[in-house]
Amino acid sequence: MAKSLLLFFTCIASVLLQTSFAAKTRHFKWEVSYIYASPDCNERLVMAINGQFPGPTIRAKAGDTIHVELKNALHTEGVVIHWHGIRQYGTPWADGTASISQCAINPEETFVYRFEVDKAGTYFYHGHYGMQRAAGLYGSLIVDVADGEEEPFHYDADFNLLLSDWYHQSIYDQMVGLSSKPFRWIGEPQSLLINGRGQYNCSLAAHVAGGTSACNVSSKDCAAVVFQVLPNKTYRLRIASTTSLASLNLAIGNHKMTVVEADGNYVEPFTVNDMDIYSGESYSVLITTNQNPSSNYWLSIGVRGRKPNTQPALAIINYRPNSASKLPESTPPITPVWNDYAHSKSFSYKILAREGTPKPPPHAARRIAMLNTQNRIDGYIKWAINNVSLALPPTPYLGSMRYRLKNAFDASKPPESFSSDYDVMKPPTNANTTQSTNAYVIQLNSTVDIILQNANALADNVSEIHPWHLHGHDFWVLGYGDGRFGEKDVSKFNLKNPPLRNSVVIFPYGWTAIRYVADNPGVWAFHCHIEPHLHMGMGVIIAEGVEYVKRIPKEAITCGMTGKMLMNNKLP
Repeated sequence: MAKSLLLFFTCIASVLLQTSFAAKTRHFKWEVSYIYASPDCNERLVMAINGQFPGPTIRAKAGDTIHVELKNALHTEGVVIHWHGIRQYGTPWADGTASISQCAINPEETFVYRFEVDKAGTYFYHGHYGMQRAAGLYGSLIVDVADGEEEPFHYDADFNLLLSDWYHQSIYDQMVGLSSKPFRWIGEPQSLLINGRGQYNCSLAAHVAGGTSACNVSSKDCAAVVFQVLPNKTYRLRIASTTSLASLNLAIGNHKMTVVEADGNYVEPFTVNDMDIYSGESYSVLITTNQNPSSNYWLSIGVRGRKPNTQPALAIINYRPNSASKLPESTPPITPVWNDYAHSKSFSYKILAREGTPKPPPHAARRIAMLNTQNRIDGYIKWAINNVSLALPPTPYLGSMRYRLKNAFDASKPPESFSSDYDVMKPPTNANTTQSTNAYVIQLNSTVDIILQNANALADNVSEIHPWHLHGHDFWVLGYGDGRFGEKDVSKFNLKNPPLRNSVVIFPYGWTAIRYVADNPGVWAFHCHIEPHLHMGMGVIIAEGVEYVKRIPKEAITCGMTGKMLMNNKLP
């Protein structure tokens, strides 16, 4: 009898323990609208969620389900939200990409995003329709380890740093200029923002150089961000970049940073004085507050990879009990010279997988070489991949491919390589390109290598940084190189400890090699994360195992050909 009772109570305890560790569904009710705000002390229209800019932070635990009921309260335009870095296993329709995974949500309509966050890490979300990310539609998404699990490093508390750039020109002006003849470039941003705050045309630190601060930061919209810390503690800074254009460098006065996470994956820890962050990337770094406790310290963000016409953004590391209004005595860290690419490469090359990270398959079944070039179509400037500039169809690929609709997009196969005599160091000899809605169809569960090849733009001696982001997957970064990729470079691939990422940079005149397993049925975007570059066609569509996608919510495909067929009850 005693043994039976013991077994009974053991079972009850086990059930209670499992229940306490059970994943939760976290519900959010959001409304997207425009508000007036002053992110850099200058009032502009800002895209907000529930009247908040940046949008509300989502905090969940690995294994939880996120349920977001999103209402479009914009008056004249659609909206979608992409959950950047979330792989959407089993829910490809929730990826939040207009014309790819879903229809844009029309004004006054509501769409429900429901998906699992299966892996701990630092993520974010943002608009993925037109250039709405550049209008302020973004926020943080933090996934903590599941109950009963532990991070492989210790820290006492964490902070979010959501980095962005900010333009005073509206995204509609920008988009018209990018699509005009003659071409009108958007120029450099007016300011950089930390957690939605920055200062335009003024310097918080001016007094350090003997001047007076010209900033009027009484508005809470643009007051300097303050991170309050205690001496002799370890803090985790969760850093993500949603910039429209700018590549960034981050440094903290008198403090070193130990990098421990990149794009939701643990990396072998390494320590730096400063770090480059490209649009679409996320990191976690650890800092120890072991400096003079009677002082505060600057955290500085500056522009990299483009000649900076934008002032660095500053925040304050406030050692308690010092006053948060006490400005640091030392000068802010100086951003490395904008075109010191050796410095940038040195940081990227240090990012390696932590022990225990899954290793890549030893071989790939398919290799696709993607040449990034700047081109023209009828005099309009475009970006192209293998001489094809991306266009999106009115019917989302996910619906049209799942239901095998004819003529919904260009069914021709996109090129998987480029001319063997193409000189990546010079402008294209034939600058003309074509536009297409075609897609790469990948065999499910196959292993694919993609070689991202950078080249000279239309102007002489110009090659730009391009940070690329893959939806629906993590991939292994096998290596980087200068010049044109060749077969000899395959022997240099890192198959021992390549980092798992969802975003990666291609340096000017260089190449980057990635490997991934096509194990997630759906249709996925793979594109440059610089907003105007994507708008100008720098991206591709990748489809895999679409026939295995289960029920797609009708609300996701009620536009274009699928919408018409739904109305006529012709879709299953």
